[in-house]
Amino acid sequence: MMASLIRPPVSLAGAAASDLFGGGGGNGGGGGDISLRALGRARLGARGRRGGFAVAAKLRKVKKHEYPWPEDPDPNVKGGVLSHLSPFKPLREKPKPVTLEFEKPLMLFQKKIMDVRKMADETGLDFSDQIISLETKYQQALKDLYTHLTPIQRVNIARHPNRPTFLDHVFNITDKFVELHGDRAGYDDPAIVTGIGTIDGERYMFMGHQKGRNTKENIQRNFGMPTPHGYRKALRMMYYADHHGFPIITFIDTPGAFADLKSEELGQGEAIAHNLRTMFGLKVPIVSIVIGEGGSGGALAIGCANKLLMLENSVFYVASPEACAAILWKTAKASPKAAEKLKITATELCKLQICDGIIPEPLGGAHADPSWTSQQIKAAVVEAMNELKKMDTQELLKHRTVKFRKIGGFQEGIPVDPKRKVNMKIKEEPLLGMISEAELESEVEKLKQKIVNAKESSTEVSDSGLDELIEKLKKEVDHEYSEAIKAMGLDERMSTIREEFVKAKQQEQPLHPILMDKIDKLKKEFNQGLSGAPNYESLKSKLDMLNELSKVKSAERVASQKEELNRKLKEVLERPDLKEKVEALNAEIEESGATAPEDVDEGLMEKIVNLKKEIDMEMASVIESFGLHVEAIKPASIDTSSQTSVSEVSAKMGNLNKEINSKIEEVVNSSDLKNMMEMLKMEIVKAGKTPDLSSKNKIDALQQQIKQRLFEAMNSPELRKKHEELTAEISEVVESYGGSNGSSRYADTDDSSKHEESRVEVNVGGYGN
Repeated sequence: MMASLIRPPVSLAGAAASDLFGGGGGNGGGGGDISLRALGRARLGARGRRGGFAVAAKLRKVKKHEYPWPEDPDPNVKGGVLSHLSPFKPLREKPKPVTLEFEKPLMLFQKKIMDVRKMADETGLDFSDQIISLETKYQQALKDLYTHLTPIQRVNIARHPNRPTFLDHVFNITDKFVELHGDRAGYDDPAIVTGIGTIDGERYMFMGHQKGRNTKENIQRNFGMPTPHGYRKALRMMYYADHHGFPIITFIDTPGAFADLKSEELGQGEAIAHNLRTMFGLKVPIVSIVIGEGGSGGALAIGCANKLLMLENSVFYVASPEACAAILWKTAKASPKAAEKLKITATELCKLQICDGIIPEPLGGAHADPSWTSQQIKAAVVEAMNELKKMDTQELLKHRTVKFRKIGGFQEGIPVDPKRKVNMKIKEEPLLGMISEAELESEVEKLKQKIVNAKESSTEVSDSGLDELIEKLKKEVDHEYSEAIKAMGLDERMSTIREEFVKAKQQEQPLHPILMDKIDKLKKEFNQGLSGAPNYESLKSKLDMLNELSKVKSAERVASQKEELNRKLKEVLERPDLKEKVEALNAEIEESGATAPEDVDEGLMEKIVNLKKEIDMEMASVIESFGLHVEAIKPASIDTSSQTSVSEVSAKMGNLNKEINSKIEEVVNSSDLKNMMEMLKMEIVKAGKTPDLSSKNKIDALQQQIKQRLFEAMNSPELRKKHEELTAEISEVVESYGGSNGSSRYADTDDSSKHEESRVEVNVGGYGN
């Protein structure tokens, strides 16, 4: 009833309240008493005037609300009369079919089927074969389409207007359901629905996002986007379920939490965070089902469950494909690409171990057969709950924690794709000079101990740690050198010389002798004053550590090459064809009855020598494949004294080669010879491709001078004497071998000028029969 008081601009002084409402009290005139209830029954407006005051009353009849109990409940309604506690009722009109963009080719088949049926009805002819054929093609096309959906197509299906909602599924899978309202803080958010229901006699607490089935309902439900009141209502029901021991089932179907100003003022982030923290402490099993789209924290606020299940065409994402495309590619048109990269479908999330199971949908999506989809959900929920109910409280809590802790796992030691590495944040390295010597020494000792342990246990050691420490020490040493140059006041000269050097290299010209002289003078001055630099001790310590690690690295490399070389040589000796030849030759020697080398006849000895030559050549090719130069292939020794003499001669040859090389290096590094070589380069550059006679003479003269200097260096009396002694020893060893029995090939050592290049002596011998 609605009353309206109309007060004219007159004075009310002296008027009683009963007079104002027409209660004349014994006054028989003035039309008698008229009550407001009588006015309401008459549905008429009545005006009574007394003392200039008028009263008007009107009663608006409204439809009696059926909530919470209907006047005549239908006992045949599935779920019983308790289902009427929810205002969610079946739609009066069937929703209009909505065709998605990628489904339009299927509509052509449907249109053809309808046209053929219409023609059959109009003409009375039998077109059943054609209709069956078209329906078969339609079903096949539908199957092909829905078994090869792209991620963005699954997103569109998850957002389908006719897709069954949370309450649609709840009323299909529960025996009884009663909805519970309110957050006990003054509001009941319709975007989140909570309630208690039973499945096969077992009580569960249900809660989920509720979208609308038409525009009116979507506006009422805020398109399934909850406010903080909705999350606090869900939180209240979680505490309720935890207290009474009801397992919790949550249904996720939201684009995300409502992000308006009012929601932020009411603490949207705090409400979501509170739910996340609380769900990890609940002592009852929790199962979550994504039935549509699960957007960001709005979905996760009721999704921290022991088991996360997803319908086949549902999606679960941290940001919608459109939002992601707008951020990364500056246009929402790139959403198909974003949907693929985000890995948001049920299949991809199962591979990432975020989703624990996929619930199948009928062809055409859940809206094609909502009842069948609900039964699949029911079966999956019951199975998951039966598994979780076997766990005690501690196992349940640990299971939930472990599920989320393992999300986003990573592996170490796997090289990063260069294309991805470009976009990665550069690792911040410590400032040079800030690492103490004690820290570096500790790292070096740890690495050395690791290498020793690996050798003792016969396991391989990764070179990455050694290489990384060597690079770090190189940078530290370079930094110490730079600091020493600054302390000695040579930094400006160093910068000037560096600029001239870089300029000469860029122009691809040889270094001018004047520049070379400047470099030599700066080097000498730096070396003379280095011991007086304030950081000399630190530089020396780091340099010693670097040299030590470099030797370790070199030894590791040599050992690795040696192991590989031995393996290759062993493979050669174990080749079936060589083994067969050796065995045949051994059998032939046994048949001949020879017990000593002198007993072997010439034909058999020739076979032995030829086989040895073949084996020697095979091994030489293997050795050369490692970049080693085979100077001589020597025959197998017969006695120990010969082997000893050969090894001694080889060692002496190696020492002589080292002396010659060091002498050559000393001469080459001398400033005079460097200047001559730089002048030779400059003359060659000036002369070009067609030098004139004068240029040729200059070039030849410089070449002769350089050769003469090198020859004088190697033709010193000391080196010549050692060379002659070594030549005599080699001759004695060759004679002891018998000369013709082996396949020997020695380099001519009469001329010392042949030692201009270093060579590697390799002795391959000792092949026993």
